[in-house]
Amino acid sequence: MDQIKIGALLKDLRKERNLTQEQIADKFGVSQRSVSRWENGNTMPDISILIELADFYDVDLREILKGERKAVNMNEDMKETLEMVADYNKEEKKRIAKSLLGKICVCAAAFLMLAAIILFNLGNNLWWRRAAELCFTLGITYEVCNFFEFLQLTGKISKKSEGKVIAVVIVVFISLELAVALVDHFI
Repeated sequence: MDQIKIGALLKDLRKERNLTQEQIADKFGVSQRSVSRWENGNTMPDISILIELADFYDVDLREILKGERKAVNMNEDMKETLEMVADYNKEEKKRIAKSLLGKICVCAAAFLMLAAIILFNLGNNLWWRRAAELCFTLGITYEVCNFFEFLQLTGKISKKSEGKVIAVVIVVFISLELAVALVDHFI
């Protein structure tokens, strides 16, 4: 415990309230000389008076015993900084989500056009038909993955459930591929 620091803090706290040593002495029932000795670091107030001083000055007793105040402004600055970072993070996610949504739309159109071109131009050839179906399946799977990434960025789906949903979508597409293959086989 540094009595000099404690005394300096007590003096600063008194001056912040625009009070004299005599006024503090009257408030706490001590002599003005006692207050002067506290503030010069020559003596320490009794623990009961320390507790009353902490209440009076609206500070934590630990602050008085350490001889320094908590950085109230630092806490406010930290809070403000964290809020700014959170806002920046939200805006960055929105920007990425918009970019990803555009990518989803462009890629979906490209895969669908490629599948349509293959089907309409070479639809009679079974190999080309399978290539178109594979292109369509891969395109849809890719789009579903991007869409779930978009949902995750916007906070509409959790990372944990994303994997499960993608697995279900892949199983559905594989089932559709098998169904198409069976239909082609029997036709």
